[in-house]
Amino acid sequence: MQTTHISTQLRELHRATLDIVSAMNKPQRDEVLIREAGIPLDRALFPLLVGVERFGPIGVVDLAYRAGRDYTTVSRQVAKLEELGLVKRQPSKSDRRVREAAITPKGKAMTNLVDAARERLGRVIFKTWEPDDLDDLVRLMRRFADALQQ
Repeated sequence: MQTTHISTQLRELHRATLDIVSAMNKPQRDEVLIREAGIPLDRALFPLLVGVERFGPIGVVDLAYRAGRDYTTVSRQVAKLEELGLVKRQPSKSDRRVREAAITPKGKAMTNLVDAARERLGRVIFKTWEPDDLDDLVRLMRRFADALQQ
């Protein structure tokens, strides 16, 4: 009985995760967030800027892996972000052969606008949720994400 329940729950968890990933990967979602933040940034560059801010300094290979994109494409896009003054490339502190992308003050100001826009949009999604439900979701999602990374 317990095995059947776990199997059913794991299938539903997988389905929910796929639904979340699908929703997050829709280009229209990035466009809505860019518009809501009021930032002048190409949609293709947007997730990379956020990735550099959240995980940086970060090597281009790792950034490409996290974004699910080809390394050469991400390298060109990071160069564009650097031209815009949103990121800077620097030698890695742990491996001087690797150049990492790091957020600049101008890039951080832009991601701050994105964070504020994400909060406004998120408040609409969660306005009918009980605070404890949201707390549980955040706690359990973090626990799940940490377990997946091990």
